[in-house]
Amino acid sequence: MAQLIIAAILGIAAIIALIVWAKVHPFIALMLGSALMATVAGMGYKNMFASFTTGFGSTMAGVGLLVVFGAVTGRFLVSSGGAEVIVDTILDRTSHRALPWAIAGAAFIVGIPLFFEVGVVILIPIVMYAAKRAKMPVMLLGIPALAGLSTLHAFVPPHPGPLVAIQSLGANLGLTLGLGLLVAIPTVIVSGPLLGRIMARWVPVEAHTDMLGDSGAVVTTSKPRFGTALSVVLLPVVLMLLATVVELSGAGKNPVGAILVFLGEPLVALLVTTLVAMWVLGLRRGLSLKHVSDQVGQGISSIAGVILIVGAGGGFKQTLVDSGIADTVAQGIVGSGIPILLAGWLVAMLVRVSTGSATVATITAAGIMQPVMTGLPAVDVALVVLAIGAGSVFLSHVNDAGFWLIKEYFGLTVGQTFKTWSLMESVLSVVGLAAVSLVGVLV
Repeated sequence: MAQLIIAAILGIAAIIALIVWAKVHPFIALMLGSALMATVAGMGYKNMFASFTTGFGSTMAGVGLLVVFGAVTGRFLVSSGGAEVIVDTILDRTSHRALPWAIAGAAFIVGIPLFFEVGVVILIPIVMYAAKRAKMPVMLLGIPALAGLSTLHAFVPPHPGPLVAIQSLGANLGLTLGLGLLVAIPTVIVSGPLLGRIMARWVPVEAHTDMLGDSGAVVTTSKPRFGTALSVVLLPVVLMLLATVVELSGAGKNPVGAILVFLGEPLVALLVTTLVAMWVLGLRRGLSLKHVSDQVGQGISSIAGVILIVGAGGGFKQTLVDSGIADTVAQGIVGSGIPILLAGWLVAMLVRVSTGSATVATITAAGIMQPVMTGLPAVDVALVVLAIGAGSVFLSHVNDAGFWLIKEYFGLTVGQTFKTWSLMESVLSVVGLAAVSLVGVLV
């Protein structure tokens, strides 16, 4: 047992050191950390990559394709102007007083299919414009936007972290999606509009006009309607939730129910959504087949690094499992008496603070918690996924690329970024855990 614990500590420490101090790409760091852990655990140097490659392949098959389809759909929402239409429509119909709530709502909607960084690129110039037009401190609107995007990134598939955790722990995707959306609502409210009021007084910076230029992202001659863009965003959510409802009601055995269940399979739902996006946001808007193909290629290439990290994380997780480390740590967690939701949150939080990566934190925590899931009800497994997601976003600081992205976009100092973005992420993480725990008591 001591050898396995030492192997786990050395493997995780190596990953942290390589990412934080040596500035090695997380893909390489995860691969080397897995090899070190396997060797120390007694798997032998000849087999140091055997579990890694198995886990890499299964993760790419189960999660990689979903991430690709999500990225392609997001690309069409951006390039067609559909994401801007959603946000602008919400803002145009909102009073001055309700602007922070409208921004949070827009981020919540746009954040479902878009990666966090893409959402930032879309929303922050709009936040700057809205703050300047309304003569408001930019943090009053910026914090709600960031809270909406980060919460969806932590809790709701098809974002990579939740998808990997769902696959690793064997959670029901539709159930986790539904509970994730439920947990996300109070989390966004507290860490967004409510917290934004306080931070606007702490850091009363104004919008800077250099963010208000044309991003040049829109490549069609006309933007889609609000309803069209919104339908693309919500389509995979509706399909997956509907399939879950049909299965839970026992109607999945009749012909219509069977079709709905099939359409709600994650791979099918996201493939259908991608094809719909290619049509309504591409071909029907005047793009040629070549331009549509180019957009697909750009969407895929934009997340190549993310997919490799996710796959490597799957390899690391499988090494944890095959070496017996996950079982040993899981038995320790059970024996310690720590509530399972808190345990998942703590593991993810510690890895997040150490590495700066929410995805690495989610993958590592899911691998460690996997043996504890045996025999647990589906609802409990879904809640563990969400608790891990909450822990994975705690305290973004200087080792997180998102920290510097937010600093530069808002024109903040390092200290101001800690007082706004870093604190918001920590509040979001704690409130998210509280909301998950509350749902666990009520359901």
